[in-house]
Amino acid sequence: MPASLPPGLPIIPDGPDEPYGFTMSPDEFEVAVQAALDSIPERLARAMDNVAVFIDDDYAPGPGEDPGTVLLGLYEGVPLTERDSWWDAGSLPDRITIFREPILDICDSREEVIHEVAVTVVHEIAHHFGISDDRLHELGWG
Repeated sequence: MPASLPPGLPIIPDGPDEPYGFTMSPDEFEVAVQAALDSIPERLARAMDNVAVFIDDDYAPGPGEDPGTVLLGLYEGVPLTERDSWWDAGSLPDRITIFREPILDICDSREEVIHEVAVTVVHEIAHHFGISDDRLHELGWG
């Protein structure tokens, strides 16, 4: 125990064992995601078709994927630009998942979390509209 602490106080471990990132409850994070969704211009929001947004704690890489893969968000579905006339016949909704823990890990403040959630939501919605990762990076939404 460090000499500067009176006896009986908890022992503080040596070294930087502080958790990195920002702490935010799942409910607070959900509010940030909802705010990002609410900020989508109405015209674009109306153009979105058959897409559901979810929040998950973390991305679990599948078989054959690098186990160290870290994603902030994921779009799964058929982009609007690739749908044909048969697409609506019983298709499940496209799925956008925002991953809470990786976003919190890279942020140091509530403002950074809100910004990163907004960028991630826009990024994944852009995939729904058929915009590629390369183009998103060119536009600063990478």
